[in-house]
Amino acid sequence: MNRQYTVLVVEDDQTLLLGLEENLTAAGYRVLTAADGAAGLKLARERRLDLMILDLMLPRLNGFEVCKALRAEGMRFPILLLTARQEEIDKLMGFEMGADDYVTKPFSVRELLARIKAMLAREERTEPLKEKYRFDDFLLDTAAHTLTRKEREIPLTRTEFDLLAYFLAHAGQALSRDQLLKDVWGTENYGTQRSLDTFVAILRGKIEKAPQTPRHIVTVHRVGYKFMT
Repeated sequence: MNRQYTVLVVEDDQTLLLGLEENLTAAGYRVLTAADGAAGLKLARERRLDLMILDLMLPRLNGFEVCKALRAEGMRFPILLLTARQEEIDKLMGFEMGADDYVTKPFSVRELLARIKAMLAREERTEPLKEKYRFDDFLLDTAAHTLTRKEREIPLTRTEFDLLAYFLAHAGQALSRDQLLKDVWGTENYGTQRSLDTFVAILRGKIEKAPQTPRHIVTVHRVGYKFMT
Protein backbone atom coordinates (compact mmCIF):
# COMPACT_ATOMS: atom_id res chain seq x y z
CA MET A 1 0.00 0.00 0.00
CA ASN A 2 1.23 3.52 -0.79
CA ARG A 3 0.54 4.89 2.67
CA GLN A 4 -0.31 3.46 6.04
CA TYR A 5 -4.06 3.47 6.57
CA THR A 6 -5.61 3.81 10.02
CA VAL A 7 -8.29 1.24 10.84
CA LEU A 8 -10.44 1.28 13.98
CA VAL A 9 -11.74 -2.11 15.15
CA VAL A 10 -14.70 -2.03 17.57
CA GLU A 11 -15.36 -5.53 18.94
CA ASP A 12 -16.22 -6.73 22.45
CA ASP A 13 -14.90 -10.29 21.97
CA GLN A 14 -11.34 -9.84 23.25
CA THR A 15 -10.00 -12.92 21.45
CA LEU A 16 -11.39 -11.77 18.12
CA LEU A 17 -10.31 -8.18 18.77
CA LEU A 18 -6.70 -9.21 19.44
CA GLY A 19 -6.71 -11.53 16.43
CA LEU A 20 -7.95 -8.77 14.13
CA GLU A 21 -5.44 -6.30 15.55
CA GLU A 22 -2.62 -8.79 14.97
CA ASN A 23 -3.62 -9.65 11.41
CA LEU A 24 -4.30 -6.07 10.36
CA THR A 25 -0.99 -4.89 11.82
CA ALA A 26 0.81 -7.68 9.97
CA ALA A 27 -0.92 -6.52 6.77
CA GLY A 28 0.54 -3.03 7.22
CA TYR A 29 -2.35 -1.12 8.80
CA ARG A 30 -2.19 1.22 11.78
CA VAL A 31 -4.78 -0.29 14.13
CA LEU A 32 -6.86 1.33 16.87
CA THR A 33 -9.17 -0.78 19.02
CA ALA A 34 -12.21 -0.32 21.24
CA ALA A 35 -14.20 -2.91 23.18
CA ASP A 36 -17.58 -1.15 23.30
CA GLY A 37 -19.66 1.16 21.16
CA ALA A 38 -19.24 4.30 23.25
CA ALA A 39 -15.44 3.97 23.31
CA GLY A 40 -15.44 3.31 19.56
CA LEU A 41 -17.55 6.39 18.88
CA LYS A 42 -15.23 8.52 21.02
CA LEU A 43 -12.14 7.30 19.18
CA ALA A 44 -13.75 7.86 15.79
CA ARG A 45 -14.48 11.46 16.76
CA GLU A 46 -10.96 12.08 18.06
CA ARG A 47 -8.78 10.35 15.47
CA ARG A 48 -8.49 10.55 11.71
CA LEU A 49 -9.70 7.20 10.38
CA ASP A 50 -9.54 5.61 6.95
CA LEU A 51 -11.90 2.73 7.80
CA MET A 52 -13.87 1.28 10.71
CA ILE A 53 -14.59 -2.38 11.41
CA LEU A 54 -17.67 -2.36 13.64
CA ASP A 55 -19.34 -5.25 15.43
CA LEU A 56 -23.13 -5.00 15.65
CA MET A 57 -23.68 -6.49 19.09
CA LEU A 58 -21.75 -4.22 21.44
CA PRO A 59 -22.16 -3.06 25.05
CA ARG A 60 -23.12 0.55 25.84
CA LEU A 61 -23.91 1.50 22.22
CA ASN A 62 -24.62 -1.11 19.54
CA GLY A 63 -23.19 -0.98 16.04
CA PHE A 64 -26.37 0.48 14.56
CA GLU A 65 -26.27 3.40 17.01
CA VAL A 66 -22.56 4.06 16.44
CA CYS A 67 -22.98 3.97 12.66
CA LYS A 68 -25.98 6.28 12.72
CA ALA A 69 -24.23 8.78 15.00
CA LEU A 70 -21.10 8.95 12.84
CA ARG A 71 -23.03 9.48 9.63
CA ALA A 72 -25.21 12.13 11.27
CA GLU A 73 -22.00 13.98 12.16
CA GLY A 74 -20.86 13.89 8.54
CA MET A 75 -18.10 11.29 8.87
CA ARG A 76 -17.75 9.51 5.53
CA PHE A 77 -14.99 6.92 6.03
CA PRO A 78 -16.04 3.36 5.06
CA ILE A 79 -17.68 1.23 7.74
CA LEU A 80 -17.52 -2.56 7.55
CA LEU A 81 -19.96 -4.34 9.85
CA LEU A 82 -19.21 -7.60 11.63
CA THR A 83 -22.37 -9.52 12.41
CA ALA A 84 -23.21 -12.96 13.76
CA ARG A 85 -26.79 -12.46 12.65
CA GLN A 86 -28.13 -14.04 9.49
CA GLU A 87 -31.39 -12.15 9.15
CA GLU A 88 -31.61 -9.95 6.05
CA ILE A 89 -33.37 -7.21 8.04
CA ASP A 90 -30.23 -6.65 10.14
CA LYS A 91 -28.05 -6.13 7.07
CA LEU A 92 -30.65 -3.81 5.56
CA MET A 93 -30.79 -1.79 8.79
CA GLY A 94 -27.00 -1.59 8.83
CA PHE A 95 -26.96 -0.15 5.32
CA GLU A 96 -29.72 2.31 6.20
CA MET A 97 -27.67 3.49 9.17
CA GLY A 98 -24.75 4.21 6.81
CA ALA A 99 -22.62 1.04 6.66
CA ASP A 100 -20.83 0.25 3.39
CA ASP A 101 -20.43 -3.52 3.64
CA TYR A 102 -20.71 -6.41 6.08
CA VAL A 103 -19.04 -9.71 6.91
CA THR A 104 -20.96 -12.45 8.69
CA LYS A 105 -19.19 -14.37 11.46
CA PRO A 106 -17.41 -16.71 11.22
CA PHE A 107 -15.33 -15.22 8.42
CA SER A 108 -11.89 -15.86 6.97
CA VAL A 109 -9.15 -13.31 7.62
CA ARG A 110 -8.27 -13.50 3.92
CA GLU A 111 -11.78 -12.46 2.91
CA LEU A 112 -11.85 -9.66 5.47
CA LEU A 113 -8.50 -8.28 4.27
CA ALA A 114 -9.69 -8.43 0.66
CA ARG A 115 -12.86 -6.50 1.55
CA ILE A 116 -10.83 -3.86 3.38
CA LYS A 117 -8.38 -3.52 0.50
CA ALA A 118 -11.22 -3.10 -2.00
CA MET A 119 -13.01 -0.50 0.15
CA LEU A 120 -9.86 1.57 0.63
CA ALA A 121 -8.97 1.32 -3.07
CA ARG A 122 -12.41 2.68 -3.87
CA GLU A 123 -11.78 5.66 -1.61
CA GLU A 124 -8.57 6.45 -3.51
CA ARG A 125 -10.01 5.96 -6.99
CA THR A 126 -10.97 9.07 -8.93
CA GLU A 127 -13.75 8.84 -11.50
CA PRO A 128 -14.17 11.16 -14.50
CA LEU A 129 -17.46 12.66 -13.32
CA LYS A 130 -19.14 15.89 -14.25
CA GLU A 131 -19.31 18.38 -11.41
CA LYS A 132 -23.11 18.51 -11.35
CA TYR A 133 -25.98 16.29 -12.43
CA ARG A 134 -29.64 17.32 -12.45
CA PHE A 135 -32.80 15.22 -12.60
CA ASP A 136 -36.32 16.25 -11.58
CA ASP A 137 -35.86 18.63 -8.63
CA PHE A 138 -32.57 17.02 -7.60
CA LEU A 139 -29.00 18.28 -7.95
CA LEU A 140 -26.04 15.97 -7.37
CA ASP A 141 -22.88 17.99 -6.78
CA THR A 142 -19.81 15.74 -7.04
CA ALA A 143 -17.44 18.48 -5.84
CA ALA A 144 -19.45 19.20 -2.69
CA HIS A 145 -20.44 15.53 -2.40
CA THR A 146 -24.08 16.46 -1.84
CA LEU A 147 -27.52 15.63 -3.17
CA THR A 148 -30.09 18.40 -2.79
CA ARG A 149 -33.75 18.76 -3.68
CA LYS A 150 -35.04 22.32 -3.85
CA GLU A 151 -31.98 23.40 -1.82
CA ARG A 152 -32.68 20.83 0.93
CA GLU A 153 -29.88 18.30 1.36
CA ILE A 154 -30.76 14.60 1.11
CA PRO A 155 -28.30 12.65 3.31
CA LEU A 156 -26.40 9.93 1.44
CA THR A 157 -23.72 7.55 2.63
CA ARG A 158 -20.52 7.25 0.60
CA THR A 159 -21.75 4.09 -1.12
CA GLU A 160 -25.17 5.58 -1.90
CA PHE A 161 -23.52 8.69 -3.34
CA ASP A 162 -21.06 6.69 -5.47
CA LEU A 163 -23.82 4.46 -6.79
CA LEU A 164 -26.09 7.38 -7.70
CA ALA A 165 -23.20 9.27 -9.35
CA TYR A 166 -22.36 6.18 -11.41
CA PHE A 167 -25.98 5.79 -12.48
CA LEU A 168 -26.13 9.44 -13.54
CA ALA A 169 -22.83 9.24 -15.41
CA HIS A 170 -24.25 6.28 -17.36
CA ALA A 171 -27.86 7.44 -17.66
CA GLY A 172 -29.87 5.53 -20.24
CA GLN A 173 -27.49 2.56 -20.28
CA ALA A 174 -28.47 -0.91 -19.11
CA LEU A 175 -25.91 -1.74 -16.42
CA SER A 176 -25.30 -5.30 -15.29
CA ARG A 177 -25.01 -6.10 -11.60
CA ASP A 178 -21.46 -7.36 -12.16
CA GLN A 179 -20.50 -4.08 -13.84
CA LEU A 180 -21.97 -2.04 -11.00
CA LEU A 181 -20.18 -4.13 -8.37
CA LYS A 182 -16.88 -3.87 -10.20
CA ASP A 183 -17.02 -0.14 -10.95
CA VAL A 184 -18.72 1.13 -7.79
CA TRP A 185 -17.51 -1.32 -5.16
CA GLY A 186 -14.18 -1.79 -6.94
CA THR A 187 -14.12 -5.57 -6.85
CA GLU A 188 -15.72 -8.49 -8.65
CA ASN A 189 -14.92 -11.02 -5.97
CA TYR A 190 -16.23 -9.60 -2.71
CA GLY A 191 -19.18 -7.38 -3.47
CA THR A 192 -22.50 -9.18 -3.43
CA GLN A 193 -25.49 -8.77 -5.69
CA ARG A 194 -27.75 -8.85 -2.64
CA SER A 195 -25.89 -5.87 -1.18
CA LEU A 196 -26.24 -4.03 -4.48
CA ASP A 197 -29.98 -4.69 -4.60
CA THR A 198 -30.29 -3.44 -1.02
CA PHE A 199 -28.52 -0.16 -1.84
CA VAL A 200 -30.71 0.29 -4.92
CA ALA A 201 -33.80 -0.12 -2.72
CA ILE A 202 -32.48 2.46 -0.25
CA LEU A 203 -31.68 4.92 -3.05
CA ARG A 204 -35.12 4.46 -4.55
CA GLY A 205 -36.59 5.34 -1.18
CA LYS A 206 -34.69 8.63 -1.22
CA ILE A 207 -35.24 9.82 -4.80
CA GLU A 208 -38.38 8.10 -6.12
CA LYS A 209 -41.89 9.42 -5.55
CA ALA A 210 -43.16 5.82 -5.70
CA PRO A 211 -40.26 3.47 -4.83
CA GLN A 212 -42.34 0.37 -5.65
CA THR A 213 -42.86 1.64 -9.22
CA PRO A 214 -39.63 3.56 -9.81
CA ARG A 215 -39.28 6.10 -12.57
CA HIS A 216 -35.53 6.68 -12.38
CA ILE A 217 -33.77 3.49 -11.23
CA VAL A 218 -35.56 0.86 -13.28
CA THR A 219 -34.88 -2.85 -13.27
CA VAL A 220 -33.75 -4.40 -16.54
CA HIS A 221 -34.88 -8.02 -16.54
CA ARG A 222 -31.99 -10.51 -16.42
CA VAL A 223 -29.45 -7.69 -16.75
CA GLY A 224 -29.45 -5.23 -13.86
CA TYR A 225 -30.54 -1.61 -13.73
CA LYS A 226 -30.90 1.50 -15.88
CA PHE A 227 -31.12 5.11 -14.72
CA MET A 228 -33.72 7.16 -16.56
CA THR A 229 -33.63 10.94 -16.21
